[in-house]
Amino acid sequence: MQEEQIIIIGAGPAGLMAAQILAEKGFEVHVYEQNKAAARKFLVAGNGGFNLTHSEEIDSLLNKYDAPEIQKIVKKFDNQKVIDWLLDLGVSTYVGSSGKIFPTKNFKPIQVLKAWLDRLENLGVAIHYENSFQNFDETFVYFKNKKGDFKVKYSKIILALGGGSWKKTGSDSKWVETLKSKNIAITLLESANSGYNTNPKFHILQGQYLKNIKVSFQENEKVGEIVFTKYGVEGSPIYFMNRFTRQYDFPLTLNIDLKPNLSESDILKELSGSEKISSILKRKLKLSTTSINLLKTLDKESYLDIENLSKMIKNFPIQVLSFRPIDEVISTSGGISFSELNSNLSLKKFPNVFCAGEMIDWEAPTGGYLLQACFSTGFFVGKSIAESQNL
Repeated sequence: MQEEQIIIIGAGPAGLMAAQILAEKGFEVHVYEQNKAAARKFLVAGNGGFNLTHSEEIDSLLNKYDAPEIQKIVKKFDNQKVIDWLLDLGVSTYVGSSGKIFPTKNFKPIQVLKAWLDRLENLGVAIHYENSFQNFDETFVYFKNKKGDFKVKYSKIILALGGGSWKKTGSDSKWVETLKSKNIAITLLESANSGYNTNPKFHILQGQYLKNIKVSFQENEKVGEIVFTKYGVEGSPIYFMNRFTRQYDFPLTLNIDLKPNLSESDILKELSGSEKISSILKRKLKLSTTSINLLKTLDKESYLDIENLSKMIKNFPIQVLSFRPIDEVISTSGGISFSELNSNLSLKKFPNVFCAGEMIDWEAPTGGYLLQACFSTGFFVGKSIAESQNL
């Protein structure tokens, strides 16, 4: 019956996971999506390397999330359970060199999604495309499509509307004003997993990579690879620093250790040799061309002072001026405050309305952690509803 429908708004990873869990329990599930197809951001993310979760031990995995509430939810549907779920869909996986979990080479992102959508169809889940969410009240949820406005009576709603980045995929954050109008506290959506705009003097390095370096900000550090761009710097160690730098006003300074496996004294000892500095940097210290080019952005006196140069190799300062615009970043921080949610992720002011995915106020770096939490919140909400409802 229509009044018993569970309405899920948003056909992204969180919404689709909730749909699967509920349908497997025998519930009538209707998913409403404003795009012409499901999970567009899921597919776009796959273009850059389709890492679906991360293989690390659970304690280390949980530490990647900033909010204790999201850590508890991820623990209930963790990385191993994601791997098992994928295998049940017929999607085998492997662990990459950095510990990320990928589908095996024969599975492209669209094939993974198709396997999932086929499963949902077999379970009786109805997905209604090109229907834009407008609002909800205690009884109805309101939509708009090409034919006009309409409303649907619901028993439960799951909001899985995404964050505020990559608007072309549907994550347009229009829901923020709707929820604010209901006096629901929303933490400001900001760029996350974002590159930084830097001091223009580094722009000459555009297109050059630094590999096996360590980026630090205060006591926080991350090893990895970064790339210089026409505006600044990008890369997983850069994205990792976002949540720590966000607490401060720009401009700020990130530091780069160009040679993490050597001490400053070891470097100074090599630089004290009789060869030319450029030769020592390349032959003895085996610094990359990009590392040497970065060091050459120093003034001549600083570059030729071997004590100063040793310090710079271990602690090169990069002044960052701002995050990149929100629409081009990988994800957003902020969202519905956990203070507005019950422990089952329903809204305190609307107990039959649940929230899942990136629209909740949690943050994680790239590397599979974002999708993991979307899967986990979808699972958690679906299970919470299933356990509380009587068919």
